[in-house]
Amino acid sequence: MSGFLAVLVVVLIFIVIFQIAKASEYVSILKGEKKARQQSNRINGFLLIAFLVLGLIGVYYCNDLLKGKILGESASDQGEGVDKLIYVTLLITGVVFVITQILLFVFAFKYQEKEGREAFYFPHSNKLEVIWTVIPAIALTILVAFGLKHWFQLTSDAPANAAIVEITGKQFNWLIRYPGKDGQLGRRSVHLIDPAASNELGVDWNDPLSKDDFQATEVHLVVGKPVKFVIGSRDVIHDVGLPQFRLKMDAVPGIPTTLWFTPKFTTKQMKEKTSNPDFTYEISCDQMCGSGHYSMRGVIVVETQAEYDAWVAKQPTQYSLAHPADAPAAAPKADSAQKTVAANIK
Repeated sequence: MSGFLAVLVVVLIFIVIFQIAKASEYVSILKGEKKARQQSNRINGFLLIAFLVLGLIGVYYCNDLLKGKILGESASDQGEGVDKLIYVTLLITGVVFVITQILLFVFAFKYQEKEGREAFYFPHSNKLEVIWTVIPAIALTILVAFGLKHWFQLTSDAPANAAIVEITGKQFNWLIRYPGKDGQLGRRSVHLIDPAASNELGVDWNDPLSKDDFQATEVHLVVGKPVKFVIGSRDVIHDVGLPQFRLKMDAVPGIPTTLWFTPKFTTKQMKEKTSNPDFTYEISCDQMCGSGHYSMRGVIVVETQAEYDAWVAKQPTQYSLAHPADAPAAAPKADSAQKTVAANIK
């Protein structure tokens, strides 16, 4: 019902404006073109002031209504700095927006055509040109400098105790690999990719470091512990988007990229903070990558160290899945999720 009323109000406003325009046309015939134009200018001037007031009220209302309700608090330490940069940018551009819009509409109303008033010809001013060029240039340079500061921090060397997770984009899902107890990922080659042999990533099984690596269908992280993402792509350009952590990084074929961050809240804590029992951290693809782009959604689970260790203990190595005959008898069995890795990543 409210939607119908809103449409009805818009239609009525359009009809009123149309009738005013028709009336102005009839007046122009009766009074002459100049007087009709001046009357039309007065009407337009008042409409512009009304639009200015209603527009600024609408901007304030939308900001008050949606502030902090779209993504909520940043879930990573590094994301806090990104949020501050966004707020500073919005403050500066918001002040400029309000000032320029007020001047634009007030000037249009104040300096409308009137009897006895002549337009002032003002072709050029070096002083004004310098002011409105230099000041914005300085402001933007400062914002870019702060942006680069955060960028260099996120892409710098991760702390020595950081966990490592490899995320590879593939039309249309994410391939996730963890190093084993040695803390190092095994060597890979595009020439070794063989989905039929449980080797979607082209891992070199002759590399000793690859023997204890394992793959998963979701990312598990430890709260309060830094993690380094090693990001790549198996086909086209993708983009690892981490909206709750305020981070993103391109996944480029043949060129590994990295970023690191520290999760602040577990998934359980975020469910309580958002009052949403179905809350999940997600990995979105923020780069259009094909017809199945919409389906590239991964899940991140942030948990305690004990919960993480228990989860890791249940994960079989990818080598044992690719070489069942060589796997030791005591090797952990794949859970239902792990058994479907190959099916999900095809």
